[in-house]
Amino acid sequence: MRVLVTGGAGFIGSHIVTELLSAGHEPVVLDALLPSAHPTAPAPSPVEFLHADVRDPRAVRSALDGVQAVCHQAAMVGLGKDFADAPDYVGCNDLGTAVLLAAMAQTGVRRLVLAGSMVVYGEGRYECPAHGPVRPGPRRAEDLAAGRFEPRCPVCGADLAPGLVREDAPVDPRNVYATTKLAQEHLAASWARSVEGTAVSLRYHNVYGPGMPRDTPYAGVASLFRSALARGEAPRVFEDGGQLRDFVHVRDVAAADVLALEAVADLPAGVLTPYNVGSGEPHTVGEMAAALARAHGGPEPLVTGEFRLGDVRHVTADSTRLRHDLGWLPEVGFAEGMEEFARAGQRASAAAV
Repeated sequence: MRVLVTGGAGFIGSHIVTELLSAGHEPVVLDALLPSAHPTAPAPSPVEFLHADVRDPRAVRSALDGVQAVCHQAAMVGLGKDFADAPDYVGCNDLGTAVLLAAMAQTGVRRLVLAGSMVVYGEGRYECPAHGPVRPGPRRAEDLAAGRFEPRCPVCGADLAPGLVREDAPVDPRNVYATTKLAQEHLAASWARSVEGTAVSLRYHNVYGPGMPRDTPYAGVASLFRSALARGEAPRVFEDGGQLRDFVHVRDVAAADVLALEAVADLPAGVLTPYNVGSGEPHTVGEMAAALARAHGGPEPLVTGEFRLGDVRHVTADSTRLRHDLGWLPEVGFAEGMEEFARAGQRASAAAV
């Protein structure tokens, strides 16, 4: 199968290309090589490579020639620096997706696997002992400043127990990046209905592993901690370090993408099917920072009490649907993955040159 991988020179995209090659497919990469992610020229690609922006309609139509499916990874990721980044996020993520989908509609390509994100859920699943499942609103700045990090029951104010969030949970994006990722899903669903296409959104959890960019506010927390250790500095852990996340290895994510690409033709047409992609091993951010520091042999993490508005407290994935429907099983455990990541090289970022 000939597969267009947008953003195929990036962190996750490059692993997907490797996995596609191993599975006997023919990947084609389209990547803008934006300086924020690629300040230096990438290594020569083993596959057909088109240096172009996904927002360029002519380039995208050309890239779709002979393609049977698209794996759309091109995106601006992370929370960024501040709200001034909003136009760039909307342009890269939503306009880029709209241009791609329009070209797919025109050229007859009807299979899409989208890089989704768990951030579309906002906070995860919570149970109140008195009121059952509840959805707490955004945390208030004054509570965070006072060190009150845990959401409370919106009915009675009681402590809540976090749980695993499923694909049928209501969506509630809490920041610009999350909003653009949800808009991507809505665009893909609209495309699928319009052309009777088949679309999958793989809602990644916290992806980490070899090749993550370093020293950039546009990377995930795992990359920021690893970058600090590489500089000989202690990882700075926000809040009290008790935020629950699911850290999933990039090779497991790439395997999920290839399974989805191979299965997408057999899934219902005219709709978008979301799948959570998580390891099934929730850990706190503090635990992750400590495991990474131990494996690297660097200084112990520093818990700062700092916070960022728009961050959520707990969100962890129930990936049962992906395991059941596509037979996906993560292979890299938390301890093994952190050991490898602590010693693996990172990709240079714009801030590092």
